[in-house]
Amino acid sequence: MIPTTERVFQIFKELNQIPRPSHHEERVADYLCQFAERLNLPYKRDKENCVVISKPATQGYEDAEPVVLLNHMDMVCVGMSDPLHTPIDAYIENGWMKARGTSLGADNGIGLSMALAVLESNEIVHGPMEVITTTNEEDGMSGASQLSRDFLRGRKVINLDSEDYDTITTGAAGACLQFHRIPVERKNVNGSGCGWHAININGGLGGHSGVDINKGRCSAAKVAWAILDAIRAKRDIEVASIHIGEANASIASSGEIIIHTPSDDQDFLMEQVNEINKLLHRKYGDTDPHIRCSINDCPPLNTVINPEAINAMMTCLEQLPQGVVKMSESMEGTVETSNNIGRIQTEEDCIFISTHTRSFIDADMKELSHKIADVFAGNGATSEVVMSAPAWQEDQRSAFLQLTSDTFQDVLGWRPRMVGMHFVLEAGFFVEHYPGIQIACIGPRIVEPHSTSERVELATIEDIWQVLIELLKRLAD
Repeated sequence: MIPTTERVFQIFKELNQIPRPSHHEERVADYLCQFAERLNLPYKRDKENCVVISKPATQGYEDAEPVVLLNHMDMVCVGMSDPLHTPIDAYIENGWMKARGTSLGADNGIGLSMALAVLESNEIVHGPMEVITTTNEEDGMSGASQLSRDFLRGRKVINLDSEDYDTITTGAAGACLQFHRIPVERKNVNGSGCGWHAININGGLGGHSGVDINKGRCSAAKVAWAILDAIRAKRDIEVASIHIGEANASIASSGEIIIHTPSDDQDFLMEQVNEINKLLHRKYGDTDPHIRCSINDCPPLNTVINPEAINAMMTCLEQLPQGVVKMSESMEGTVETSNNIGRIQTEEDCIFISTHTRSFIDADMKELSHKIADVFAGNGATSEVVMSAPAWQEDQRSAFLQLTSDTFQDVLGWRPRMVGMHFVLEAGFFVEHYPGIQIACIGPRIVEPHSTSERVELATIEDIWQVLIELLKRLAD
């Protein structure tokens, strides 16, 4: 009997007991290897902890072309105070699966759970199969970028890392993730508790810095700049620490700034915060109705940051683009180029800022990322390219994509769109590493990925599961 999605949900529950933030996937890689060993299936694990599990074809289909199921094992951990030790508490409400207080991990845990359920079943018909699961997809793609050229045999890839249920993703933007560091000198502060304040930014929707970048959402990075600019225009303050944003690949939804004032300026500070909140309500009342600033006294810290470093940070933030830079002329309604400020973090010797630049045009992506690095260089900062992923575009007329589309039509009664999406997929690296490879990206409906509002629609998981099973059979035939 072909397994139902109940087994998919059971595997997903197991995955969600294993913390798996980017750069810390060792335990989930262990889980995948143990999964293969339990099924007596051969597997390989590389130095980046990417895992590929092979499964022989269903009897009678040994001569079929090999097929690959592609997923990544890491997730963006939002709302977790200790992501290395926090399991996810998922629940179901009104036909959706959600998580209590954190991101859900449906991106890409649901797709991975489907792939493992296929491996486990002896009833699903398929040709020779490889299930590959990569690491660090959400924060640098080092897993995919460093795959060896002999790690994978198949050239027909079903990528289950998609959030658009009614879509076959046939292209994705390229991306450049950069880390910038503004040098900091710290000076000691007298131990007086007077004049220490914590400015908090909370309530932003945040979201995926690719698929949600055109929704007009408020970035906490912009709010941080605005409140500091307003206060510094009228008072000589000192900044002790800044912590803005949750992940490099997310629109910043929250943050905290700790400042020191020469005297207790609570009334003045509250007035500035109230003015910023009025501005936020006017500008973002529809997109981020709950975002707001607050200010409270806080315990004193030992040091503050030199004003030159804060000035450099403010200049950079003012000059950096945040959000949509250009809409596509050839793909109506699609963002062509964007930039997102993911995190701002004061460290002992620097102010750390991450930027994530995306574009369907590789040359435009590189040009914009260079301009961003130039802004930082002009203010005494250093920049490091952490990840540069190429854009990817399939031929929508290919027999493989047409077969995938026909399967949707025959199984679900409707034909999906074929579109390029403004998120970044590993597909560009696979095309570079494995000549002749073809990739179709499908998945259930996932809303608000990379945020505490992340949720997946259960009915669409069932539908994609049925499409996947039928597509594997047709590829074997």
